[in-house]
Amino acid sequence: MLIERLKGVSCGLIPCFTSDQLPHYPKALVNGYGTPEIIIQIPGKRGRKPKPKLLPPADLHYAQVVKRRQGGRVVEMTTQVIFGSEAAIQARLAASEVSETINTSFIERQNLTGRQCNGRLARKGLSFSQDLTWMDKHLWLSLAYYHFLLPHASLAQRLPEPQPTRGGGSPKIWQPATPAMAAGITDHVWTMEVLLSYRVPPDFRDALERQVVVHNL
Repeated sequence: MLIERLKGVSCGLIPCFTSDQLPHYPKALVNGYGTPEIIIQIPGKRGRKPKPKLLPPADLHYAQVVKRRQGGRVVEMTTQVIFGSEAAIQARLAASEVSETINTSFIERQNLTGRQCNGRLARKGLSFSQDLTWMDKHLWLSLAYYHFLLPHASLAQRLPEPQPTRGGGSPKIWQPATPAMAAGITDHVWTMEVLLSYRVPPDFRDALERQVVVHNL
């Protein structure tokens, strides 16, 4: 489901993926982006035609961070390319504005933020979710909170003119901003009341339902 949603917002382009060595990732990427192999049926050969396998496309670039542990501690970190070539992945990294090496720093930090906003994602805790339906609902809520309600210090916008504050404190020179404000989706920090009373556009709901249907087929 995640790959289908990503495909819906990436304008037909395949991002460059990096991860740890969880074995489920390569299969998920091939299922999401793979193309059926061409099978040539040999004339006169008996038996059912084999089902074509999905093959990774040439523009799918995926690398893993390999951690070697000793005594329960990470003692060495290397990388390996799973899909694509090392040269192609290095070219993608060179064009990136945020990363220069194959790493999992960003996703690990995002995972930590997700667990802080959504207790259902914390494995070793009483809040850990064992029901996919309610976890999905809570995930949407926590993502909306992160993007619309939570101001990020790194996104604060400088005010055109300093604004006085109460008492003898320093004037206010920064305007709190959320990721949604930085993306131009909204011009103010939302409240939980505004979020929960917002009417989701029908076309967005329809597109989301289509992705769920495709995932379940």
